[in-house]
Amino acid sequence: MNVFRLTGDLSHLAAIIILLLKIWKTRSCAGISGKSQVLFALVFTTRYLDLLTSFISLYNTSMKMIYIGCSYATVYLIYMKFKATYDGNHDTFRVEFLVVPVGGLAFLVNHDFSPLEILWTFSIYLESVAILPQLFMISKTGEAETITTHYLFFLGLYRALYLINWIWRFYFEGFFDMIAIVAGVVQTILYCDFFYLYVTKVLKGKKLSLPA
Repeated sequence: MNVFRLTGDLSHLAAIIILLLKIWKTRSCAGISGKSQVLFALVFTTRYLDLLTSFISLYNTSMKMIYIGCSYATVYLIYMKFKATYDGNHDTFRVEFLVVPVGGLAFLVNHDFSPLEILWTFSIYLESVAILPQLFMISKTGEAETITTHYLFFLGLYRALYLINWIWRFYFEGFFDMIAIVAGVVQTILYCDFFYLYVTKVLKGKKLSLPA
């Protein structure tokens, strides 16, 4: 494992922990898109079904279980424990416009036409756009809490680091996965505008706001 993948994993983990702590400490999920969190739970569930069929390492298995557990814990906090604070009026992105095309694409473009491989491919495609409901929600409300922007920053950083990881693996290991790379590029592009606002506003102590 190279340093880019490791730091990518840690950035991903940091994002998840930041979000969970934010919800738990404030006893509120205001400003958080439940739809994005459901999509991430679906991503991890379909990607890590290989937990049932293979063992790679203790680190690999542990991280997969943490991602799955935390994603469902987040969904539980949003839709059940702190449901009264969930802003469903602004979380209105039509997720079927993501899930259906992504599902169709996974059937058409994959490495191997087998159930586990199609589901893995589906998870890669879906992860690249799963943040859209959250970004859409921010655009509707016009602003985001600082802690929410930290969550989004680490989530985007994780994806960017994984892109570097794929480049590293290509040059030093001869490993190339076009599906993962293209999906990673798409996901990173979606974060570019947010990264700019994060650096120019949030890091200077200003509140991130967008035109509604």
